[in-house]
Amino acid sequence: MARISLVEPENATPEVKEIYEKALRGKPGNAQKALAHRPEMLKTFLPFYASVGRSLDRKLYEMIYLRVSFINGCHYCQQHHMASSKRVGLTAEDWQALKSGSYSRFTGKEQTALAYTEKLTRASRDVTDADFEKLKKHFSDAEIVDLHLLVGLANLTNRFTDPLGLEVEFPEEKI
Repeated sequence: MARISLVEPENATPEVKEIYEKALRGKPGNAQKALAHRPEMLKTFLPFYASVGRSLDRKLYEMIYLRVSFINGCHYCQQHHMASSKRVGLTAEDWQALKSGSYSRFTGKEQTALAYTEKLTRASRDVTDADFEKLKKHFSDAEIVDLHLLVGLANLTNRFTDPLGLEVEFPEEKI
């Protein structure tokens, strides 16, 4: 159960109602309903969220988001990204591999990104030039920036949704 009130569409200010309708097609999730307590943040966060990671392959985007969410134990983000990852072809076996940190089933590029994602999430201070050498074999500088922002965004949303007690809005997947 949410630890704060959620701004439901029927109780939203006109500004928030407009954001719900235009940006979220009338279907805000619980994260957006929590963020709606700060309309100016909701308004700026949504396009930022939509832009992060877009230079990366969508499958890799979902893999990175899921790995961060598994490391952090964020149930809300795991469920949302397991659902969206189905649309790019990830399977329950892929989820299990991501959860356990076993990357051998993935391509070399994906393995490199996932290993780096894990290091960045667990101990960013330990990132080295050697880590960047590995990344640069597969990714442009722009993609590396996007990867960093995606890992940061996933960590941010992990620390926003579960601690606030936000519930998943749809039937949950089991791994």
